Amino acid sequence: MNRTGAAAIIIGNEVLTAKVQDQNGPHLIKRLREVGIPLRSVEMVLDEVDDIVDAMNRARSRARYVFTSGGIGPTHDDVTVRAVALALGRPVVRLPEMVSLIEARAPGGRVTSEGMRLADAPEGAVLLPQAGSWYPVLTVGDVYLLPGVPQLFRMQLETVLSRLSGHPVVLQSLYLRLGESEIAAVLDRVALDMPHVAIGSYPEFDPSKDFRVKITVECADTAPVHEAVERIVQGLPTGAVVRRE
Repeated sequence: MNRTGAAAIIIGNEVLTAKVQDQNGPHLIKRLREVGIPLRSVEMVLDEVDDIVDAMNRARSRARYVFTSGGIGPTHDDVTVRAVALALGRPVVRLPEMVSLIEARAPGGRVTSEGMRLADAPEGAVLLPQAGSWYPVLTVGDVYLLPGVPQLFRMQLETVLSRLSGHPVVLQSLYLRLGESEIAAVLDRVALDMPHVAIGSYPEFDPSKDFRVKITVECADTAPVHEAVERIVQGLPTGAVVRRE
């Protein structure tokens, strides 16, 4: 199987018990979309090593890049490093470069054993310098271990994305006066004839809106999008289109 795109694992008991509302998953979805890296899955798991390992295995089976969010601090429930190492079949090692960074920030260079856990990483991990912060991005292979704190997650995500390449999609939208049952046949025909183009249909139930269905048409290339849109429009009754975007 040719693994492409990205997968995300949101880690934390606090997310799954409604103590904290996850902000990192939605932000990652948005940014990957903007840079043109397709997202294959987003999974939320508890701070449990076995759960994270299982999620890692699923993510790596379907995507080239894996982003994790959360669980990389110095406390007892920060188990992401250990779980990622297990999933990759690597031991956990202490990174000398990270030790130096931690000691440089500690008063008198004295660090607790718990604080030094921040220097642990799967064997073979690489530290990417993070602009505006002493704490670098931890990556091993194509796995990026990002912090759960939203501000830090966003900073480190930009560092990672600057090193990856994507292909932004071309998107056009149609807003229609008709309901889905009235346009389904047209969409079926175009989708069947043009499987390389992604066509979405989203009904709107707010009576104050001027449309009943929003159709999205997207592809990596411009020409197929234009062709699909024109074929949809031609298959609809006159006046069915409220507007195009």
